[in-house]
Amino acid sequence: MSEDEVGEGRWPVVVDAEAAYEAIRSINHRTIWLSHGLPAPAAYRVLGELKSALGYGAQQTLGQLAKGLEKSLKHYDIYEDGGRDPSLSAREAGAALETAAELAGQIGALLDSAQSAIAGQGYRSVSRRVVEPV
Repeated sequence: MSEDEVGEGRWPVVVDAEAAYEAIRSINHRTIWLSHGLPAPAAYRVLGELKSALGYGAQQTLGQLAKGLEKSLKHYDIYEDGGRDPSLSAREAGAALETAAELAGQIGALLDSAQSAIAGQGYRSVSRRVVEPV
């Protein structure tokens, strides 16, 4: 067992990926029931975190996963059911991961644009809004 592995084959990176999934799932649940919407200052902060995680962070992670698959072929006795050459599968997966990394970079740029578009907004609650006389 390597220093990166946890007992029973649970690598820390797998645990982190599971936590990332749960965090996104939680955001999905929290945003589906926003009966009054989400004002720009809060959305700005959410976009900033998502830009870092789903955009540029995912871009880096996906690229590193592609490299990790290739490196694993030299350090582990990799086999594949069906007799296919594992290096072919690793190259195929690596190409798909590199494409996904490029797309994640685009997501980061788009989230940055969305964040910039609302950067100057503020809000007041409806109860504090001054109503003009009719």
